[in-house]
Formats: sequence, structure tokens, C-alpha cells
Amino acid sequence: MGWKLFFWLVICFPTSIALLATTFYQVLILSDLESDYINPFDASSRINYFVLPEYIVQGALCVLCLFTGHWLMFFLTLPVTCYHIMRYVKREHLIDVTEVFRGLNAERKFRLAKLVMYLILLIVVIFRLTLIGIYYLGIETDDDPGSFW
Repeated sequence: MGWKLFFWLVICFPTSIALLATTFYQVLILSDLESDYINPFDASSRINYFVLPEYIVQGALCVLCLFTGHWLMFFLTLPVTCYHIMRYVKREHLIDVTEVFRGLNAERKFRLAKLVMYLILLIVVIFRLTLIGIYYLGIETDDDPGSFW
């Protein structure tokens, strides 16, 4: 049972926080670009710095949830992972400096949708972490903490 606590506390919680923070940072940079507080080169280089690591972490979390049998988490992360794979294969994953203003509104909406999805993911992780913690403290008498899911 120690593996479940390790999975939720050490792997899923920091990963969800990191994904949420990087996406929030990208939305913030796009908002600054729209308000003309930052130039297009700086904005695209700052966002492009986080794109590939975010894709890798998101894909790794999705695969890890698949292999460990956490189906709700897998199905929550699967659509974004598939969309990331599609953008990477089409080579649309990086923001181009010369055309950053053309797709600014669409990029911001996409990242806001990802931000909402990562927030839902974080809420699920915190809920599961709480269930596991209650089980380990002995407050709950149920034998299987995954019986709620």
C-alpha cells in the first residue's frame, strides 16, 4: 500500500503543480504580449522553453497512470496528451516569432483550456491523496481506498 501513497504524493502531486504552473506562466506571457508589455521574440522564446518539457511530463504522467491502473487519471490526461502528440507531429508545437500575433487569441484560449484541465487534475489528485491519507491514518475502516473510484 505504500506504493499508492508514493504515487499520489511524490509523483502525481508535484507533477500536477508543475503542469499547472507552467501553463499559467504561458497564459501570463500571452496576456503580456497582447497588452504589449513584452516583445514577440521574448514571449515566444519564454513559451517555447517550456513547451517540450510540458509535453514530455504530460505524456509520462498519462503513460504512468495507464501502467499503474489509475483509469480516471488516465482518461483525464489522455485528450491533452493526444492533442500534444498531434501538434508535435504536425510541428505546430512551437510559437513562431513572426506569426505570434496571428494565432495569439487561439493560443491563449488553448492554454486557458489546458489550465482548467490541469486544475481539475490537481483537484482529483488532492482528493485521492486525502483518501489515501485517511486510509493510512486508520480513520476509514474500508479495506480498499480505491473503492470510491
